[in-house]
Amino acid sequence: MRRIVLFLATNMAVLLVLGVVMNLLEPWLIRQGIDLNHAFILGFAVIFGMGGAFISLLMSKKIALMSTRAQVIEKPRNATEKWLVDTVARQAKEAGIGMPDVAVYDAPEPNAFATGASRNNALVAVSSGLLHHMQTNEVEAVLAHEVSHVANGDMVTMTLLQGVLNTFVLLLSRVLGQIIDRVVFRSERGYGPGYFVTVIVLQIVLGILASMITMAFSRWREFRADAGGAQLAGRHNMIAALKRLGQARGPAQLPESVEAFGIRGRVGQGLKRLLMSHPPLEERIRALSQGAV
Repeated sequence: MRRIVLFLATNMAVLLVLGVVMNLLEPWLIRQGIDLNHAFILGFAVIFGMGGAFISLLMSKKIALMSTRAQVIEKPRNATEKWLVDTVARQAKEAGIGMPDVAVYDAPEPNAFATGASRNNALVAVSSGLLHHMQTNEVEAVLAHEVSHVANGDMVTMTLLQGVLNTFVLLLSRVLGQIIDRVVFRSERGYGPGYFVTVIVLQIVLGILASMITMAFSRWREFRADAGGAQLAGRHNMIAALKRLGQARGPAQLPESVEAFGIRGRVGQGLKRLLMSHPPLEERIRALSQGAV
C-alpha cells in the first residue's frame, strides 16, 4: 500500500537522517568526556524529534508542489481556473482562514490534496482528472473537504503528534539499546557495536508502530474533513463527491510525499489497514448519511 502520508514520508526520511546524525555524534561526545545520561539523551531526542517534525511541516508545501508538479494559479487563464480560485476564496472566508494557494496538477485519476505550514499559509491542489470526471457541485465539495483540513489545523496537529512520537522513538531506542548492549553483548564501557545495531533496528520497528498511531489519527481527521466539507458545500454534494470517487477505476496514486493528504485513499485489509491514511470511502459515506460526523 502506497498511501503513506506526505507528512509521514518526509518526516520518516528526516527522522532517519537525524537518527544517523545522533549515532555519529554519540561516540564523539563520549570521547570528549561527555556523559550521555538519560536526561541528556531525552534533551537530544526532543530537539531532534520535534525538529524533524517541524522541518517536515515547513517543507510540506514546497515538497507537494515539486512532487506533483502542480502549477499554482497565479492568474486564471480560463473560466475553470477562475471558478476554482473564486470557490476556494469563498470557502476559505466562510471557514475563517487565509486564502490558500490554488493549484492544478496533471494526473488522470481524480484526487485533490491540501497542505501547508499553517491555516493562513496553505495549498489546495486538484488533479486534472478530478476536474474532468466530476460535476461542478462535486468538485466544490472536494474543495470544501480540503479547505476543512486547513481550517482544522490538521498539519500542525500532525506535526505535534509526530514530534512526540519521534521523541519517543529516538529516546526509547537508545535506552533499550544501552540495556541490550550491556546485558546481551556484555559491553562494559562506552557503547559497543551491539548498541548501534540495536538502535537502528529499534528505530525502524518503533517507527512503524509510531506510523500506525499517526495513520489512526489521519483516518479520524478524514471524517472531520468530510463533515466540514458537508457544512461548506452541502451534505448531499459531499456524499455525491465521495460516491463519484468510489466509481473511479485504478489506484488513487499520488507521490508518497503527498499521499496522506489526498481526498481519495487506497484500501487495505488486515495489517495493511493499520497503515491506511484514509478510511474506506464506504465508511465515510455511511458516516455522512447517518449524520455520525
